[in-house]
Amino acid sequence: MPKVKTKSGAKKRFTLTGSGKVKRKHAFKSHILTKKGTKQKRNLTHVTLVSTADMSRVKDMLNI
Repeated sequence: MPKVKTKSGAKKRFTLTGSGKVKRKHAFKSHILTKKGTKQKRNLTHVTLVSTADMSRVKDMLNI
């Protein structure tokens, strides 16, 4: 059997923590930032964890 490749888009977007959880960035922080408030942009900067409902799908994409 050949090795199973990870989804290349997923490996660019997600990283693992030491305890096995998956970290992600917030969306809506890449462009059209002039109409977004300072507070919204500041809160989108922080890294968060993938929700438990999506955790199994993300781990399948990363082959974990």
